[in-house]
Amino acid sequence: MEVKKNKILVAVDGSNQSLDAVRYVSKMLTPQKTDVVLFNVMRKIKDVFRDVGTNPAFHSKIANINAWQTTQGIMIQKFMNEARKVLTDEGFPEDSVITKIHECDVGVARDIIRESNNGYRAVVVGRKGLSRLMDIMMGSVAHKLMDKLSHIPVWIVGGTPWPGKVLLGLDPSEGAMRAVDHVGDILGGTNTEVQLLNVLRTPTMFVPEMEDLPAAQQKEIYDQAKEAIDPTFQKATKALANAGINQEQITKNLITGVSSRAGAIIEEAKREGYGTIVMGRRGLSKVEEFFMGRVSNKVINLARDMAVWLVS
Repeated sequence: MEVKKNKILVAVDGSNQSLDAVRYVSKMLTPQKTDVVLFNVMRKIKDVFRDVGTNPAFHSKIANINAWQTTQGIMIQKFMNEARKVLTDEGFPEDSVITKIHECDVGVARDIIRESNNGYRAVVVGRKGLSRLMDIMMGSVAHKLMDKLSHIPVWIVGGTPWPGKVLLGLDPSEGAMRAVDHVGDILGGTNTEVQLLNVLRTPTMFVPEMEDLPAAQQKEIYDQAKEAIDPTFQKATKALANAGINQEQITKNLITGVSSRAGAIIEEAKREGYGTIVMGRRGLSKVEEFFMGRVSNKVINLARDMAVWLVS
């Protein structure tokens, strides 16, 4: 029986952080059910700048530009070979790793987005580059991908996150359940530990009028909110188990009475050693979608040395 494979797009720029993102993918995913495309967008000097070549005074500059571009091409090819080896050393078959060096057409982020339409299950990008300038560039690309990619999950990889444990932010929204399905699809059949986490803020913070209610009534409203998440926990657990994740590896956690959902998620991930945080970013309504977007953005800003999966 032929195994259904997930095709993953890894956007790389030749930096150490890009290589760390490749290493993360190599250890996170099952080689036998994954095809990986290493995709580099190479910037070229526009032909308009070559027009100065008609002036003999600029001949040496054109030669320098040509030499620079040749060097960049050699460096990225060397990087691609190294990245491919990272994957094959972890058991990925040679024919499951494809390298694409793409000459920039409309822009780095937009070219990645265009490529993402070719049957991929996720787009992976590192959040830092080789230098402060590369940090700014890759940060900009990652931000654009998070903002513009609405049809496919985006994984933002920072540092060298531990791949074996996943913290899945959960609420009753459709977006959260799509995140559950994505985790099951990608990690089914692995020994990955998955914690289902729901965070309830202090009630009076998001419903100020509750401060005027008697303490007993406040507690009743709070308890009802906590009970409401139980069916979602059960639904998510069943979905992950059906996808092939060992039910004994799935835990449920409810954190209450905090001032910041994003802060609580990061604190839990750090305390318990979760290298990956997964979140849905679309809810049942425009208001909920906006709120979830704020939480996910805060999580990404705080999770500097973790991987964050944003699932639309």
